[in-house]
Amino acid sequence: MPETPSAAAHHGADSEVGRLTTVMVHRPGNELKRLTPRNNDRLLFDGIPWVARAQDEHDAFVETMRGRGVEVLHLTDLLTETLETEIARNHAISSALSGLHLGDTLRRYLATALRELSPADLTEVLTSGIRNDEVRGGLGLVTSLLDPHDFLVDPLPNLLFTRDSSVWIRDRVAVTSLAMPARKRETQLTELIYTEHPRFAGTRKIHGWHNEHVEGGDVLLLAPGVIAVGVGERTTPAGVERLARQVFHADLAHTVLAVPIAQERATMHLDTICTMVDVDKVVMYPNIADTLQAFTVTLADPGTSDDDLELSVGEPEHFLVAAAKAMQIDTLHQIDTGLDPVSAEREQWDDGNNTLALAPRVAVAYERNDLTNDRLEEAGIEVVRIAGSELGSGRGGPRCMTCPITREPLPA
Repeated sequence: MPETPSAAAHHGADSEVGRLTTVMVHRPGNELKRLTPRNNDRLLFDGIPWVARAQDEHDAFVETMRGRGVEVLHLTDLLTETLETEIARNHAISSALSGLHLGDTLRRYLATALRELSPADLTEVLTSGIRNDEVRGGLGLVTSLLDPHDFLVDPLPNLLFTRDSSVWIRDRVAVTSLAMPARKRETQLTELIYTEHPRFAGTRKIHGWHNEHVEGGDVLLLAPGVIAVGVGERTTPAGVERLARQVFHADLAHTVLAVPIAQERATMHLDTICTMVDVDKVVMYPNIADTLQAFTVTLADPGTSDDDLELSVGEPEHFLVAAAKAMQIDTLHQIDTGLDPVSAEREQWDDGNNTLALAPRVAVAYERNDLTNDRLEEAGIEVVRIAGSELGSGRGGPRCMTCPITREPLPA
């Protein structure tokens, strides 16, 4: 296995805007070539991306971050290195073949075939999937009855959005639980990397893919000790409660804001509505800003055990008000998407709210959202523009495509 930093290497983040030093991404690959008009809805894409252009756009995005001093880790590289051990290989293969649609005969055949692959080839299969017409030989009833184009192992086109499957909260990583069946295996692979890759040896984990649904796009680290979690199409109320109990027990936060959002495709995550661009500034979709509320959750009795934690839940308040109180600042300033309700709706759909902070007052944004980007610059934010005409076909922007592994702490 290639040399990796020691287990003592520091990882973690306690804000959205501390200087980004290490990030995990996934370069679009052959899994996107599996999308067709027949399956793209089930696999959660709004269109069929031009893969070569998406790769070019992603490469440019990665180079932009590297040019700002960010170490960029590729998920598939980490996974390939992880799969060099037999324990990791067996775990990955078992998870990929756990579906009830395979049957024992086909499952045994595939398990044997996958164990013979190199780590790189196994990574390719785990991410790009296996179609029924790609297996050979007399494999029994199931493969005979399935359509040749049916997937035996589904591709994972949404791996592009590495933000969702894990979130670093201070020095621990929350492995999330993704709500949509098409994305379930993503967090299993992510958890395998954090468990078995030498770079992350000794990393303490919270939550887990088997727990109630929480997705990383719904989790905003507003300030050290203050976490906002959207509750809507992907993250459930029970998921927020579970996460809150864990971060309170581990002393990772003192306040969790539960933020109800519409259960719609356009607002699937909290970071489709707002993201932070400075310690006291957010870019926010104005069409719902006035109605966005938050329930402030704190620990009722800090002396109890994890199983007996009692949570105190406040009455709903306007999100910006509740957030400012929890962050102990006078005002959390709102920078609107677009210029009017129509342009705001257009640019919100095109991920105008989904920015990635490289440092305080420095944010990466899609270049096409020119009205929102102009507003950000007028507010003193340096906007690093990137192309995203094809990357955005899965409904995700620069924040969605990045999982910060390490951010520098904010000045006290």
